[in-house]
Amino acid sequence: MAETMNAPTRATLERWRARMHDELHKSVIPFWMRHSLDREFGGYFNCLDRDGRRFDTKKHVWLQGRQVWMLSKLFNADRSSADLLEAATLGAKFLREHARRPDDQVYFCLARDGKPLTLQRKMYAACFYVMAFAEYARATGDASYRALALSQFDAILRWVDDPTPLGKPKLAGNVATSELAVPMILLNLVAELRGAPGSPTFHDRSDYDAIEQRCVAAIRRHHRPERGLVFETISADGKLLDSPEGRLINPGHVIECGWFLLDYARRTNDSKLRDEALAMIRGALDFGWDREFGGILYFLDSEGFSPQQLEWPMKLWWPHCEAIVALLMAWRDTSDASWFARFEQVADWTFAHFPDAEHGEWYGYLDRRGAVSQRFKGGPYKGCFHVPRALWLCERELAAALAAH
Repeated sequence: MAETMNAPTRATLERWRARMHDELHKSVIPFWMRHSLDREFGGYFNCLDRDGRRFDTKKHVWLQGRQVWMLSKLFNADRSSADLLEAATLGAKFLREHARRPDDQVYFCLARDGKPLTLQRKMYAACFYVMAFAEYARATGDASYRALALSQFDAILRWVDDPTPLGKPKLAGNVATSELAVPMILLNLVAELRGAPGSPTFHDRSDYDAIEQRCVAAIRRHHRPERGLVFETISADGKLLDSPEGRLINPGHVIECGWFLLDYARRTNDSKLRDEALAMIRGALDFGWDREFGGILYFLDSEGFSPQQLEWPMKLWWPHCEAIVALLMAWRDTSDASWFARFEQVADWTFAHFPDAEHGEWYGYLDRRGAVSQRFKGGPYKGCFHVPRALWLCERELAAALAAH
């Protein structure tokens, strides 16, 4: 990354802020508001073709939770839109009625009417249940949703220490591992449960500081600064694993984790952690950027072997979304124009390839050259989350920069 560059002009910042705002409010959110709301059974249709037609009526719980969170977050940012709150309520009531089992596990997928279809041996559906209800409680003032969020959060904390209730027994041949996804999502969950410091809906709990500190320490164990890499899976005692899983690098995941750390470092005024987060973001982008075709590769092997994941050379929507957020935060936190130059590099590629000007929203899956691979706008893993969250956060970062310009 070049060290000396011209700072972005006010006109440049205004142009990007307007672009983020218009993409969010004129393309992305209108797509989901038009096509996803199930007013008969509640919740959202999340399997949507390019033009918004439903190709499946299954409702994936982690995407239901993400959409409740996103709509509630947008409503809380600007309480002039009753439509957003009404749409959030459709999802929140559906989740409350159907998503959670008596043993605290949360289903992965439900039928249109809410009947359970599948249960994963993972905690991520439960995590987005927590995020959804924490933000929806702020939107409505209904404390019962916050109580449900906290109850589910406590269950998640138990599963982190002992995942056997999720159907993941400890088998004799398996090495105990640490997965990057666990501490990073817990760090984000605590931030969401707390809310904005100083706001009327800020909440604190006696264990939040300790949980965050434990998460940060766990994330740091995955980082190898001398190599500029963050590994997805390491041994429980912090050692690298010589296996495909142990060599796996997911640049988008590292970049997302990096901005979670930047957010935490801002709140705690931790300059050392900020610098480490910046190094993680830089290393992931340097390693993951496709120098031949542009864009961020999905998976890589740290030692140059072919990744086992057949989709490894694809360009997916969410790593690019996380990158533009992380790079704007990095620029604001350092005033180093080279971060803004990298933001424009990634954002220009992203806006040239993912948005659909005809039908709205973004494609999610491109081949290595940047051509659309799957045309659907929503499926089991893509919903109303990464794109609108990134646009909203980027607009917020740019607005703050303009206010201080």
